[in-house]
Amino acid sequence: MAENENGAEKSEEPTAKRLRESREKGQLARSRELNTVAVTLGGIGGLLASGAGLAGSLMMMMQGSFDLSRETLLDESSMVRLLTSSGMLALEAIMPLLVVLLIVSIVGPVSLGGWLFSAKAMAPKFSRMNPGAGLKRMFSAKALVELLKALGKFLVVLTVALLVLNAYQDDLLSIAKQPLELAIAHSVEIVGWCALWMACGLILIAAVDVPFQLWDNKKKLMMTKQEVKDEYKDSEGKPEVKSRIRQLQREAAQRRMMQAVPEADVVITNPTHFAVALKYDGGKGGAPLLVAKGSDFTALKIREIAQEHQVTVLESPALARAVYYSTELEQEIPAGLYLAVAQVLAYVYQLRQYRAGKGKRPEPLNELPIPPDLRRDET
Repeated sequence: MAENENGAEKSEEPTAKRLRESREKGQLARSRELNTVAVTLGGIGGLLASGAGLAGSLMMMMQGSFDLSRETLLDESSMVRLLTSSGMLALEAIMPLLVVLLIVSIVGPVSLGGWLFSAKAMAPKFSRMNPGAGLKRMFSAKALVELLKALGKFLVVLTVALLVLNAYQDDLLSIAKQPLELAIAHSVEIVGWCALWMACGLILIAAVDVPFQLWDNKKKLMMTKQEVKDEYKDSEGKPEVKSRIRQLQREAAQRRMMQAVPEADVVITNPTHFAVALKYDGGKGGAPLLVAKGSDFTALKIREIAQEHQVTVLESPALARAVYYSTELEQEIPAGLYLAVAQVLAYVYQLRQYRAGKGKRPEPLNELPIPPDLRRDET
C-alpha cells in the first residue's frame, strides 16, 4: 500500500477535487509506448498505402535530376529550377504520409487521458534542475521500470526483425536481378511490410505499459484518511466557522426583522410565548404580510418595539400560534386566515379612528374564525 512523505497509508480513492486538480496540473496517465506504436503504425500504414505513388515520384525525380541535356548543364539558372521542381515533387509525394503522421501523433496521446492543455505543466520548475533530485529519479523504481521497458523493446524488436529478415531473404536477394523501376517499387514494399511487422512487436510493450501507467497514476493520486478530511473541511468549511456564519446570518436576519416591526399594522401576541407582526398594503392588492415573528425573548422584544412606535398590540393566542407556525417571514398569510386577520385589521382601523376622535370605541373581538387545520395547541 502506498504511503505519503509522513508515512501515512494512502488507502482512500482520490476525490473529484483531487482528480480535477491533478488534471489542471497536467498529471494524467500517459504512455510513451502507446504514442510510439501509434506513430509507427500510422507512418508505416501511410507508407504502404502511398508506397507505389511515392516510388513513382522518386523515380521521376531521379530521372529529371540525372537525365539532363547539354544545354541544361551549361545553363547556370537551370540548376535552381531543377532543385525547385525536385523539391516540389518530393513534397507532393510525401505530403499524404506527413498528414497521416500528424493525425496519429495527435490521436495517440489523446486516446489515453483525453485532450489537455495545462499552463501549469508548461511552467518552468527549477526543482528539476536540482542534481540531487535528478540522481534520485535516476535510481528510482520508475527509472528501473523504464530501463526494463527499453530492454524489452530492444529484445522484442530484435527478435521480430530477425524473423522478418529471414522471411524476406529471398525477396531481398531478388531485387538485384530486377529492372530499376520494378526494383524500387519492390524495395519500398518490402521495407514497408518489414517495418510493419517490427512495429507490431511494439504492441506487446504498449499492452503492458498502458495498464502500468494507469495504475501508477492512480497510485500517485491515492489519499490518506487525513487528506480526505482536510479536503472536506477546505471545500465545505470548518464546522466552527460554518456555525459562526449561521449565527451571524441569524443575527442579521433578526436585526432586519426588528427594523420592520415599526412599519407593521398590528402585533398579535400569545400573550407571552409568541408574537407576530402583520402589515397590509391595500394598494398592492395582496394579502397581509408577516414582517416579524418570534417566541419567548424575541416575542418580548417585538412587543417592546411595537409599544415604542405605537403599533397596536392585540392578544389573540390562537391566531398568534396559527400565523407563527403557518407563515414564513415576508410571506403572505394562508388563505384560511384571511377572515380572522381581516377582522383584526378592521378592529385596528376602528381603534385608530377612535383614538383620533373620529369614531366610537370598537367592541372587543370575540373568538376569531380559525380553520382546524391551521390551529395549534398551546405549548
